[in-house]
Amino acid sequence: MLNKIIIMGRLTRDPELRRTGSGTAVTSFSLAVDRDFKSQNGEKETDFIDVVAWRSTAEFVSKYFTKGRMAVVEGRLQIRDWTDKDGGKRRSAEVVADNVYFGDSKRDSAGDFGAPASYSAPMGGRSAAPMGGQSDFAEIGEEDGELPF
Repeated sequence: MLNKIIIMGRLTRDPELRRTGSGTAVTSFSLAVDRDFKSQNGEKETDFIDVVAWRSTAEFVSKYFTKGRMAVVEGRLQIRDWTDKDGGKRRSAEVVADNVYFGDSKRDSAGDFGAPASYSAPMGGRSAAPMGGQSDFAEIGEEDGELPF
């Protein structure tokens, strides 16, 4: 079976880091994701998609992402059944994030560029490291002329 989803959008609010009773980090946030097509009245429509990140991915998101920041989330779709306060049965869908990447550049947002470009959740008990191996970036000024590669 395959359950893989990749979405890109802007955070609708600042993520808030919480901890479970056992101390596991978790953060929930929503992404505003524009549809690729316009509606019949010619307007772009937006979907608001709930995302949950766990452990070190949750800590990464809460540290480096803020409202309005563009994010790319790779994960799986999860459907949860629950009961509301009136006893009604409810169902909600959310993306459980495995990887979260920056979807914009420093010029597009006021983010901190000492941050890793992305973070992969640990798999099988192995420790995870930022993608690309380095966590510090140096911006190349336009006056530098040639690229260093």
